[in-house]
Amino acid sequence: MNGRQSGRPTLEQVAARAGVGRGTVSRVINGSPRVSDQTRTAVARAVAELGYVPNQAARALAGSRTDAIALVIPEAEARLFAEPYFLDLIRGVSAELAEADKQLLLTLVRSEQERQRFEQYLAAQRVDGVLLASVHGDDPLPDRIRELGLPVVMNGRRTEAEPVPYVDSDNIGAGRAAVAHLVGRGRSRIATVTGPLDMYVARARLGGYRAGLTEAGLPTDETLVSAGDFTEDGGRRAMRELLDRRPDLDAVFVASDVMAAGARGALREAGRRVPGDVALVGVDDSPVARLMDPPLTSVRQPIEEMGRTMARMLIQEIHESAVTAPVEPRRHVLPTELIVRES
Repeated sequence: MNGRQSGRPTLEQVAARAGVGRGTVSRVINGSPRVSDQTRTAVARAVAELGYVPNQAARALAGSRTDAIALVIPEAEARLFAEPYFLDLIRGVSAELAEADKQLLLTLVRSEQERQRFEQYLAAQRVDGVLLASVHGDDPLPDRIRELGLPVVMNGRRTEAEPVPYVDSDNIGAGRAAVAHLVGRGRSRIATVTGPLDMYVARARLGGYRAGLTEAGLPTDETLVSAGDFTEDGGRRAMRELLDRRPDLDAVFVASDVMAAGARGALREAGRRVPGDVALVGVDDSPVARLMDPPLTSVRQPIEEMGRTMARMLIQEIHESAVTAPVEPRRHVLPTELIVRES
């Protein structure tokens, strides 16, 4: 046909050809009654000209529901079960979905092959919506899910201008609170162990750390910054690098409790006392923080409540997707709280 192009046409291309928004195209495909005949005709013409084939997951039957929700975590099993963050998140999601009589499908996506397989699963109309956790900045999955016509809500975000609905915590505030606490304890050579910097959460906590230094009148010094990966081993390696570069450091803000446990091990190996020689602050207020020796001061995230909020938001997105005009993506940021202990 004239106008048909190479490659699989997208919902956005159909919308551009029809002169409407992608949400309108989605509603036409879903059979929504809240679309004018003129608009429906324009979309149908664009579909024909581009050779667009609506996916089954575009909800051709708007009233058809599976009552199943997928929670996708793109991490290996070892990290999933070793990190309390994910277990608390799953607990919150599961509790909220159970109250709504929805089934939870937990899915790990660890490779490009698994991502493609999961997309095929979604295309088979197996779930009503998707929750995404631990998303990296270059992950195409959130946008791909939206192209398939499925509601999606993320735990965290990829960028400051995230176009996909998300639930997050105040990560910048977490970094600022940690630094303010350490400055208040008389520390002035404050280092940080970040998470992977391709993740917004890690960049935000680093930004909060830098803001906290500026507010305290302390210089920012990149020799006091070392990147981790949200694992205990990553925290240990990053702490060793910091001690090699800056043996005079007297405090460390670590971007997760799990990494802080690794950092604590490296400090002990180097003969540094906590908090006598080096004060330590983590993030999450997980059981790891309470069980460390000494117990770890940590910035509490309401992780279980984030899971519940994500599930509620997604259920609302599902109910509205077939009949409501597109709106700005929902964004919800929950506050954090510094929990002071002995470190």
